[in-house]
Amino acid sequence: MARLNEIISGTTIVIAIVILIIAIFILFVIKKQKESRYFHLPNEKNPFEGKKVIFIEDDNDEVNADGVRGHLVAKGSTNYKPGFYVKYIKRLLDLVVSFLGLIVLSPVFLLILILIKIDDPGPAYFTQKRVGQNKMFFKVHKFRSMKMNTPRDIPTHMLKKPDQYISKVGKFLRSHSLDELPQIWDVFIGNMSIIGPRPALWNQDFLTAERDRYNANDVKPGLSGVAQLKGRDSISIPEKAKLDGEYVKRISFLLDLKCFFGTFKKILKDDSIVEGELTSENEEANKMKESN
Repeated sequence: MARLNEIISGTTIVIAIVILIIAIFILFVIKKQKESRYFHLPNEKNPFEGKKVIFIEDDNDEVNADGVRGHLVAKGSTNYKPGFYVKYIKRLLDLVVSFLGLIVLSPVFLLILILIKIDDPGPAYFTQKRVGQNKMFFKVHKFRSMKMNTPRDIPTHMLKKPDQYISKVGKFLRSHSLDELPQIWDVFIGNMSIIGPRPALWNQDFLTAERDRYNANDVKPGLSGVAQLKGRDSISIPEKAKLDGEYVKRISFLLDLKCFFGTFKKILKDDSIVEGELTSENEEANKMKESN
């Protein structure tokens, strides 16, 4: 009987420790998630968060990251209702896969960090404002692929001779999408998913509005998705938004699994990457450099 009591007592202690570790882990994730979202000040929050929008072309507006002039106008709210898989299973899978990914790929992260600093001295990574679920702004993490002297706040595809601003290591990283690896952290803390529509730039108003036609802004953005596998930057914005919408409509474990393994095949190919990356990565990098 005494032996049984010892076993029960020992088991209780182990369970209590496990519960404590899980609680600390959850609080840590929640804290990091809050720190990465733009709602601390009124002017940081997206005024269209949680609203449906349409794009109004206007020649008086500045050219946005989509290369068009216009602005967004709110029009109602979303009617999207996530299914069982999205509500209960997908986040759990994201958490497990991202946690394992951070551990397994940590040597790769370290190697890339060293190569970036050797090739073009400066911060190896940067954060960038992107559009998340329900149009919430959040900070996405990426490895720096542009040189420190790149003009600021200009999309890569709108630069004159953009290749001259991409570092040697950066070119390799982009061609294999390795510059996106730090976003595994964004998945881990809950701002992104492994599979989903790629997060739009904060000023890609046309893409944001087009996605609203298919409820593609109502799910978490992903590291990869259907539009990525179908052509990425070689397809038009309306077509990309439609593909994202098809994913949202058909979202399931099997589809996510198909996209997951399809992404590895895509990474092995040396594809030209444009994706409209803002050169504000260098602005962020310069700020980090000055603070060090």
